[in-house]
Amino acid sequence: MCSCRASGGGLVQAGGSLTLSCAASGVTFGGRAIGWFRQAPGKEREGISCFSSSDGHTYTADSVKGRFAISSDNAKNTMYLHMNNLKPEDTAVYYCALDLTGYSSSKWYCDNNGMYYWGKGTLVTVSS
Repeated sequence: MCSCRASGGGLVQAGGSLTLSCAASGVTFGGRAIGWFRQAPGKEREGISCFSSSDGHTYTADSVKGRFAISSDNAKNTMYLHMNNLKPEDTAVYYCALDLTGYSSSKWYCDNNGMYYWGKGTLVTVSS
């Protein structure tokens, strides 16, 4: 039922900024759990920022804390990832995801890739 696609990726020079968006259809994510994940070449998928309604908190991984932020527009059924001061190590395929239950903590969702619905990734390449 859910069609979720991340968009907005591309080539960015180190220190630059980029905003990714993810529009969902078939499923609404407001009031539950949403998150952004990424997978760099040769590495496991990493949860970089997740929000859960169970604790009302937004968890952000140390690797991007202070540089990345998530937001959502429930009316448009869209979530965003705002990226600033990009570094070459941020190069990865980025994925949006959501879960309708929101029972677990925000940290748990990111640590365990615990989202139920996953979108198609978009590639972000940061050059030095």
